[in-house]
Amino acid sequence: MTEHQRSQGAGQMTAVAGYKRLDARQRDIVDQGIAVQESSNTMSAIEYLKSHDVEAHVIERVLLEPERRRTHSHH
Repeated sequence: MTEHQRSQGAGQMTAVAGYKRLDARQRDIVDQGIAVQESSNTMSAIEYLKSHDVEAHVIERVLLEPERRRTHSHH
């Protein structure tokens, strides 16, 4: 493995391990999807999130595993 490959791999691991949702628009979409689930049903929430290009693993986490949702960091 070259030094470049090693440094890229380390950067990717850090990016994944230290991932924080920084995109406010994405946060708002996910929050709205959760609200749809609460007011309607899970299938409607899934369709809403999919229509806004939210990745499948995020949809699964926020709708099916609420204990794993990120907390809001309002400034």
